[in-house]
Amino acid sequence: MTPPPPQPPPPGSHPASDSAAAPLPGPRPLVVLFGATAGALGPDLGSDETDLILLVWQVVEPRSRQVGTLHKSLVRAEAAALSPQCREASGLSADSLARAEPLDKVLQQFSQLVSGDVALLGGGPYVLCTDGQQLLRQVLHPEASRKNLVLPDTFFSFYDLRREFHVQHPSSRRARDLTVATMAQDLGLETDATEDDFGVWEVKTMVAVILHLIEGPSGQLFSKPEVVKQKYETGPCSKADVVDSETVVRARGLPWQSSDQDVARFFKGLNIARGGVALCLNAQGRRNGEALIRFVDSEQRDLALQRHKHHMGVRYIEVYKATGEEFVKIAGGTSLEVARFLSREDQVILRLRGLPFSAGPADVLGFLGPECPVTGGADGLLFVRHPDGRPTGDAFALFACEELAQAALRRHKGMLGKRYIELFRSTAAEVQQVLNRYASSPLLPTVTAPLLPIPFPLAAGTERDCVRLRGLPYTATIEDILSFLGEAAADIQPHGVHMVLNQQGRPSGDAFIQMTSAERALGAAQRCHKKVMKERYVEVVPCSTDEMSRVLMGGTLGRSGMSPPPCKLPCLSPPAFATFQATPTLIPTETAALYSSSALLPAARVPAAPTPVAYYPGPATQLYMNYTAYYPSPPVSPTTVGYLTTPPAALASAPTSVLSQPGALVRMQGVPYTAGMKDLLSVFQAYQLAPDDYTSLMPVGDPPRTVLQAPKEWVCL
Repeated sequence: MTPPPPQPPPPGSHPASDSAAAPLPGPRPLVVLFGATAGALGPDLGSDETDLILLVWQVVEPRSRQVGTLHKSLVRAEAAALSPQCREASGLSADSLARAEPLDKVLQQFSQLVSGDVALLGGGPYVLCTDGQQLLRQVLHPEASRKNLVLPDTFFSFYDLRREFHVQHPSSRRARDLTVATMAQDLGLETDATEDDFGVWEVKTMVAVILHLIEGPSGQLFSKPEVVKQKYETGPCSKADVVDSETVVRARGLPWQSSDQDVARFFKGLNIARGGVALCLNAQGRRNGEALIRFVDSEQRDLALQRHKHHMGVRYIEVYKATGEEFVKIAGGTSLEVARFLSREDQVILRLRGLPFSAGPADVLGFLGPECPVTGGADGLLFVRHPDGRPTGDAFALFACEELAQAALRRHKGMLGKRYIELFRSTAAEVQQVLNRYASSPLLPTVTAPLLPIPFPLAAGTERDCVRLRGLPYTATIEDILSFLGEAAADIQPHGVHMVLNQQGRPSGDAFIQMTSAERALGAAQRCHKKVMKERYVEVVPCSTDEMSRVLMGGTLGRSGMSPPPCKLPCLSPPAFATFQATPTLIPTETAALYSSSALLPAARVPAAPTPVAYYPGPATQLYMNYTAYYPSPPVSPTTVGYLTTPPAALASAPTSVLSQPGALVRMQGVPYTAGMKDLLSVFQAYQLAPDDYTSLMPVGDPPRTVLQAPKEWVCL
């Protein structure tokens, strides 16, 4: 049986002069600290964002086995309401807390009393020791941050008694499952069951556990304290980095102007990995109120999840689990230029938006002025450009300290030339996101593969093996649709998700899903019809591929039946509103060399084979423009799809070599009467059709018309 722990000597006493009681080499003096808040206790301490109301502490000298005086101090809480759990456990009342000192005064008393006790026991620097990590990481540091209090350096390192116990007794329990009572029970310590003073029993028992642990082999005990990072460290992240999914969370509801430092302050007390705050941007390159945060280990991540719905100012922040792949997708980069730009440590990053396209480093440095110099001058500026080298109007600047960055932010909406410039705080992850977005965008943003589903043509058929979703929220994504369908999502054909866009290129609220069979489509419609997606009910009805094709081409499908696409223009052929024909334009070799492969359609003579997938590939999801009269986007000519017929006069005057190339003849309708040759050439400047060759533009020889009639037309070769 384990012998009972030795009785601690009275406070201030000194050991005998024999050799057995001589000071032994060991850890520094320990300050055993216990605290409580007005809300939850135990493992949920600090999870409800309530204020600290109690501190109890006692000094232990491990080398001489001496202990100091036990101190207890109440702390005035701003919100004096106590939870039923706290009121029952502590026996405190709101009146007693109202007479207590505020937190800053209590911390001053704590430092003075601890210093006095340590001096009586032999002096030297001391280290805090707590039961678990919640008191310091989840209570003291967040509350001090909210109240703008500066904690002493002694609160940034501590020993977790549970971990120290687990080092000597690894077979007992997991460190996170231990409590003061279970540690005393495992060691066979006799505790004073008559002690009813809240917090005093816990501190006395922790002191007895420490003295018992020191008696054993203590080579590894109290040698490596836990560290609380004092500030957030910025840094780059690479696409090749492997990030553990057990260390990442997603924070939602952030103010749009919040920076990475603001996010780090929200998680004050927890150790965020270097460069571990990635603010997310929306499709327009602006912050969407979300951020991915990477912590140093899974225990810090679990503590961060307890801050769900804690407040940043007047806003509450939602905290959820995230994956390492999501973090790398947002924060990772591949550019060496960005890596060099972000390699400077302890730099504040600002983003400049709205710069004139002709602005250079000298213009930006002159705009900022000598009172806020950029680190490294021109080397501290990073201009964001399109893949072809054209400027985007965005740039990033590095500043050596917060004061210089604040001076630069005062230039927000200042004028550079004839444009006002916006300045924002930025992060390394935002730099990577902005650069990645422009680096991956094609040179011709109007020519995107999803708008022309040529690699995956729709097969005609009357079998009702498809379902139509009507009334979708405009913010619905493919993932939302798959979650909405539930088990039926496993029956979707490869490349079978078709989103319908309106004439402005925005979601129309409709989508078509190709299922593996008519039975599966009917089952999905019966199970999901009028289910709710994001507070809207969605109609799910079965349909055929023919019906789907006609709707995607501008027709309607209602309760009264199906109507074909409207043919308002005389040049539209009514039978031509069938499925897309997989016959894209043959792009000349010298023109194709100027553009990335993702911006061009596959060659007509070598059709691309679809890659087999489980359900659908995200990048290849079909998006259909539901135009009243469909016109494919350049460089695909309308003549290649067969909707527009070329006037005979243009065909007669066109060279034979030109007509032999598919898609070389383009008809333009709706041209303003004031448009000239140079105006038309500027429209096709990016496609390099016939530079400086005005003979390739021919007006159509129609009879004279009034201004109220249709505008003139041109045929371009």
